[in-house]
Amino acid sequence: MSSSVTVRTTRRRTLRVAAAALVAAAGLTLTACSGSDAAGGTKAAAQTDTRVASAGEQGAEPQAGPAAKADAKAGAAGKQSGGSHAGTAKGASPVRTQPLPDGSKAEVYKLGDLHYRAKIVNKGSVLATFEANQRDAGLDANDMFVVLTMGGEVHSWMGGGHQGPGTFKLAGGWTAKVTKLGELRYRAQILGREGAVYGTVETNGHDAGLDANGVYIVLSSGGVISAHQ
Repeated sequence: MSSSVTVRTTRRRTLRVAAAALVAAAGLTLTACSGSDAAGGTKAAAQTDTRVASAGEQGAEPQAGPAAKADAKAGAAGKQSGGSHAGTAKGASPVRTQPLPDGSKAEVYKLGDLHYRAKIVNKGSVLATFEANQRDAGLDANDMFVVLTMGGEVHSWMGGGHQGPGTFKLAGGWTAKVTKLGELRYRAQILGREGAVYGTVETNGHDAGLDANGVYIVLSSGGVISAHQ
């Protein structure tokens, strides 16, 4: 009897061990599958990230490409515009030629709306060039003063200059208050009755001019102011 019991007990233990082995094996299999899925997911995620990064790079290139091309076109257009502008001034004939008090002449070229260039020419040599672009311009050419208006008109006279800074009476009843702002920089306030400011003209390394209701004013970069009616 004891032997029979021993045999049964051994079989039950064997079955339990076998069952435990199967469960352990199953657990390893599930763990391996889970690991495989995680690895596959990581690879898929990596591939997805790679595709996203690749798509981002491809998307960035077309955006940058047209912008760069647009900038290049703008730069090219600017160069062409400048070249055309220079060519027009050089190759075109003057819209008028006007004698000046010192025996030279002013050749006036139209460059655009309210944009003119004047060349001071003497015996075929260009002595000076200045432009009026949306505003009047002036020139002090060795005590000969020239105003080029933004409408392309030229007015010139000799002498009558006052050395600024200071306050000076001008032609036409105007008063000019000239102040020094810096090296070759002067400002003239054009004063009317009771000291009211009716206009301002300022130099910044080059002469300036103004048409003040038919009174023409030049302020040089050295602070000399002159007017003529």
